Order: sequence, then C-alpha cells, then structure tokens
Amino acid sequence: MAAPAPIYLDYQATTPLAPEALKAMQPWLGDMTGGTGWANPHSAHSAGRKAAAAVEVARAQIGSLMPASGRVIFTGGATEALNMGLRGVLAAQAPRRKIVTIATEHAAVIDTCLWLETQGFALHVLPVDGEGLVDLDQARAAIDGDTALIAAMLVNNEIGVIQPVGALAELAQDAGALFLCDAVQGYGRVALPQAADLIAISAHKIHGPKGIGALWVRDGVALEPLIHGGGQEQGLRSGTLSPALCAGFGAAAAVAQHNQQADAAHVALLRDTALALFDGWSVNGSLDHRYAGNLNLRRDGLDVSRLLSDLRGVAFSAGSACASGSGRPSHVLTALGLPPQKVRSSIRLGFGRYTTVDEIERAAHLINSATFSQTG
Repeated sequence: MAAPAPIYLDYQATTPLAPEALKAMQPWLGDMTGGTGWANPHSAHSAGRKAAAAVEVARAQIGSLMPASGRVIFTGGATEALNMGLRGVLAAQAPRRKIVTIATEHAAVIDTCLWLETQGFALHVLPVDGEGLVDLDQARAAIDGDTALIAAMLVNNEIGVIQPVGALAELAQDAGALFLCDAVQGYGRVALPQAADLIAISAHKIHGPKGIGALWVRDGVALEPLIHGGGQEQGLRSGTLSPALCAGFGAAAAVAQHNQQADAAHVALLRDTALALFDGWSVNGSLDHRYAGNLNLRRDGLDVSRLLSDLRGVAFSAGSACASGSGRPSHVLTALGLPPQKVRSSIRLGFGRYTTVDEIERAAHLINSATFSQTG
C-alpha cells in the first residue's frame, strides 16, 4: 500500500493547481482528434487567431486585479519579470543611477541589484527592524534626486510581512523615480500599491501553472527588452507564448478575484488555529503587518534539518524554497537580527485555499511531537 500523501504546508514555494485553471488549459494542450488548440498564437491563420484570442482573454483576467492604466506582459516567471522590470527601465531614467531596495527582498531582486551595481549603478539597501519592516524615514532619506528605481516586495516570501509599499511608491513618485513591486506572494490576496509603476507576479503562487509569470507596466513607462528575437510579446519579450499556460494563469487570477474575501477568511481561521496549537513557539516577523497564510516559527534548541529529515508526513520548509540546499542561512531572518542558532531553529508553514483545519491540527501534532523528542 502506498504511503499517504504528506500534509502540504508549503504554499509560499508553490500552490496546488486550481481545477478551474486545469480546465481552462486543456483545450489549448491539443489532442489527437483533429483539434488545433495547440496552434501558435503568433500565426495569422484562423487557428492561430483563436489561440491569440485565448491569450488576450487571460491578459484581461490578470489585468483586472491590477491598477488602472497599464498593460500586462507575459514572461516565463516572476524572476524574469523582476529582471525585466529592474534592468529594462534604467536606460530611460538616465542620468539617474541609484537603485533603492530592502534587505529582505527575494534573491531575484537582490542578486539583480548586486549585478547592476557591478555595471556602475549605485545601490542602497534599506535595513529592516526586528519585525521585518522598513523604516519610512530611512527610506525617505535614501530616495533622492539621483534615484532611478525603488524595488520592494509586497508580502515577504519567507516571513509573510507586508511592507508599506503604498507609502514607498508615493515616495518614489514624489522624487521622480519609478517603483517596482514584487507582488508574487500578495497578488490576488493583498491590496496592490496603486501608485506602482511596475508589478511582477507569478501564476503558480495563485493556483495557476508553473512556467509563466507577468510584469504589469504603467502606461508611459519606457521599457527595454530583456530577451531579443522575434519580439512576439509586445516587442518586449521574444519567444512563442503558450496559450495553455496563459489560459491557466488567467483562470487562476479570475478565481482569486472572485474568492478573495472567502480565501482571506479561511486563511485567517487556519492561522488562528495554528497559533493556538503552536504554543511555546515564537513568530518571526510582525503579526500585525502580515499575510495570514504564512507563519514563520522558531523553537529554541530545535534542529530543523533533523526535523525535516525525520518528519515525512508534513511538507513544510526551513525557509525560502529558492535558497533550500544552498547551505546559507536565511538572509531574511538574519536581517531581522536573529543569531544563527535562532535562524536554524525556524520553520515556515504556508497554507491557503485548499488547506483544511483538520490538516493544520494533524500537522501541528506531528511537528510538536517530533520537536518535543528533540528539545524535551
């Protein structure tokens, strides 16, 4: 008999595919019955035009959750979208050469900013306090007349903390700089900054398919292509789009918009249940300014590597999925001021639409039992 599937509590790494997204994708995957759903959406014949129409329906579904007066550019994922946003706007911002970001940003932002620094741009990384929040006075002092771009994450992928991105976007606007928001963990769940100039998102974090993301760009923002070639995607992203991936992304966005209030209430219930069950654990990051579906917890004396190895009945993370296996301590938890031993005793639990209260209760029992056997 096969072992039961583990309880899945790693929603920040990826989310289960929504049935609505799978259904939307199926006509565009093609079959052997004479259908042409697999047609190239950039072809001029009727089959290509039908595929292109499906792409545009998806674009509108995704854009309906964005601020007004902008366009959605499909990419291969959020990392590409963030690179396009960071690197694509700087030429038009000359002679401004300064980039401002936050110490707890995703590696897709931090590493790209560090590379841009080697290309002659000035980088200013804002610290966070013990709750993971940036100080707006420090941000205001850093954002000056030489600032080209500010990049900030809406919801942190490791600790779930919600940054004051609306205020940061307004500071950027006042200084004549552009504001890029990494909304991967917040799109469809948390209010987006209406003053943002660029917003990066990913399908598989909202119950859509992997392999597709998008960059929303405000009208009037000049952007250079990151990938050169045929210029299929609005002249900015070369390569053939997948109608199936676009359709799945669009359907996932439509469901997220329709279910936003119900999803938020359900996730808040799961969070409250988890907090009551993980008595004696400490929460990393602010509880007041936080997306409810992310709990980053620590227990003194816990060896998380051993816990992950011993506890196969629950799928959870020791930190960011993007840094797993690197051997490096979490830069996010380190930025909060936690010493290495506390960083190593932290776990991340992520849950959402398809998680049940029963799963939270069973997972808490398993994790607590395994932890007690380590720490006594």
